[in-house]
Formats: sequence, structure tokens, C-alpha cells
Amino acid sequence: MSYININRKKIPTGMKPSKIANLCPFGSIQADEKRITIDEGCRMCKLCVKNGPKGLFEFREGFKAEVDKNHSQLSDWSGIAVFVEIDEGKIHPVSLELLGKGAELAEKSKQDLIVLLAGDCLDEAVEELRFYGIDRISVYDAPELREFRIEPYTAAMEDFINMEHPSVFLVGGTTIGRNLAPRTAARFRTGLTADCTVLDITREGELIQIRPAFGGNIMAQIKTPHHRPQFATVRYKIFSPPGRNKTASGSIRICHLPSQNLTSTIQIIDVIHKEKVKHLEDAEVIVALGRGLGKVENLVQIERLAELLGAEIAGTRPMIEDGIIDPRKQIGLSGRTVRPKLILTCGISGSVQFAAGMKGSDKIIAINSDPDAPIFKIAHIGIVGNMMEIIPALIQEIEGSKKTPQEANRV
Repeated sequence: MSYININRKKIPTGMKPSKIANLCPFGSIQADEKRITIDEGCRMCKLCVKNGPKGLFEFREGFKAEVDKNHSQLSDWSGIAVFVEIDEGKIHPVSLELLGKGAELAEKSKQDLIVLLAGDCLDEAVEELRFYGIDRISVYDAPELREFRIEPYTAAMEDFINMEHPSVFLVGGTTIGRNLAPRTAARFRTGLTADCTVLDITREGELIQIRPAFGGNIMAQIKTPHHRPQFATVRYKIFSPPGRNKTASGSIRICHLPSQNLTSTIQIIDVIHKEKVKHLEDAEVIVALGRGLGKVENLVQIERLAELLGAEIAGTRPMIEDGIIDPRKQIGLSGRTVRPKLILTCGISGSVQFAAGMKGSDKIIAINSDPDAPIFKIAHIGIVGNMMEIIPALIQEIEGSKKTPQEANRV
């Protein structure tokens, strides 16, 4: 693996150990008069290499591990694979979104789009998948796979990979996907990037994975150059679902696992369904709040505006931490990812974390008193000003437009 090499001979005369230690913003460099060390908190950001004295810190690439003992050449791996998750007998929406993105990556890199489908009584799901331009569908249909249990599902994914050798594997960032993807990636000693917000691919098939890092302060571009498959998980509502083709296509391969691979130490005694609630991800119109709200009393105006627009009220993380907004209504990478037809952001600066959770919205209208707020870079319409002056005027305008001619004349 890669590491930072330290060459004490390159320390400039008179440079104090404290100045050397301060080169790391994460406090991972320990320095005194006798020694310099880098502890396990190092994040390989390479700022010490960039900002330190020339030659004192050197970034060195580690060894290039083989892909695996049977398929050590990257050229042996080809195909964009998608794990299609079944939720109560239906294809999970995030899987359809991944099929759309997978088709883009497959076309760009001239590879096949292939699918792993696991569960019980899958005939209907298989037939539906054939309308999304998939080249091959591998089906693991068994009663033991009716409910998700990690051991048999991992066995199915491992068997699929050994059979297809996909270069890329996309998995939904659901509860199931977040359990299954890392476990399988570990078996193949390959990399996994979680919660990607952007995916691209080179013509040579190298997956470019982008996601916020360091608390959302930067967008990290991650690659897996020496290992396959290249695993990535993506949350719901990050990508757009593809259109359904008029004709079915693609081959179907029925796969079977040995009985011992279908066993599990997990026993499902009962399944208790949660009471269905309206999810923020399904809202067509959202009014989102940030710290610009000011006093809690101002929430009355927001609620009236949301009522007029038929909108759901959501917020940023500080609004949740202050107890103003329900935690289930948080937008961002640590909350929900949404793609409404309209989102009105009020007093939100637009951090990377928040923007990643809503930038796919059809129409973004932003209200903020700071003309340089990052939210204006992604907004379709920007309004600079005090939100508690703009929102009452907006409410008045909407109320006026909804009045009948007779009501308007009486006013």
C-alpha cells in the first residue's frame, strides 16, 4: 500500500519541530528534536508533501497487487454489472436508476450491461428487466433468498463475479447494498467507494468515482486502478431512471448455488412492516430551510408558504440539530437525497453535503442574503435578500393569484 516517507536530512536548518507538525491539518504528524512520525490518523491528503520543505515528505506508491490468482490481468474483466434489489416483490427504484447510469457507462466504454438478480419467485421481475436494454441477466431464484440474509446473498454475488468477471459493479446505497457490497469487495480484495454522487468511466474501463470527503469540504475523485471489480454504491435519487423500452431484449441465465451456500446462521422469526409514511424523496415540491431562518417564530411564514405550494418542509443539518425540523426531513449526504420538480431553498448557503442531496432537482430557486453563497452556483433562479422580507411578499403574491375575480374586486 502507499505511504509517506520521511527524510530527516531534508529539514531546513533552524526549522522548529512545531512548524513541521503543523503541516498536517489533521494532527497526524508528531515531531520533536529527535524524531518525526506519522500516526494512523494520516489521510494521505499529501498536504505535507506539497507544503513542506522539498524532499522532507515523499509520497510513495505501494505494490500493485494482482486482481486475483486466476484473473491477474485487467483485460480479463469486462462488463458493467448492476445488483438489482427486490423490495416486496418489486424492483427497487434505486436499481432502475443504476441501470440507467450503467447503460451510459457501458456505451462509453464499449462493454456489456449485465445484471445480478437474487430472490424468490422472480419471473415477473426478470421479464420487466428485459425492457431496460440489459445484455445478460443472471437469476438466482430460491426460497432461501426470499428474505435478505448476508451469507447466501454474498455467495450469490461471489458466484456471479466468478462467472462474469465484471469490471464495474454498481450497488444501491440501501440497507441491503451497504451490507452486501463491502463484504463481497473484501472477498475479492478490491476497492469500494460508498455514496458516489458522480460516476464516469474512461474508454479503457477505469471507473471514476466522485464523492464528498473530509466532512463535505472537498469532492474526492477516487479510482481503483489495480483491482477488479470496481465497486461503487449510490444512493436513491442521485441518478435519473432510464426510459422503458418498447421491446424486450437480453439473455437470461438461471443460476444455482450449492445447498451449503444457501444456509445462514441468521434466522428470520418475523417481519414487522413499518407504518407507511410519506417520504421526502417522493415530494414533488420542497421548501428547504437553513440557518437564515433566524427566530423559530419565523417558521409560521414557511409553513404558510409550503401550504400554498403543496410542498414538504425540509432542512439542513443545523436545523435538525436545533430541533426545528424532523430528522427524517434532512437533505444532504447525511440525510435524504431528493429530486423534486421544484425546491425552494431559504437561507441555505449551499454546502457540498447539502448540494449533493438536491442538485438533481428539476428547478432550484434559492433565497439568500449573501450574493456569493455557493447555492447560487447550482440554482436556476437566485434571489438575493432577506428571506423574511421576500417570503411574506411571495405568500401575498401566491394568495392573490389564487383568488377568484369576485374576491379580488372586493379587496
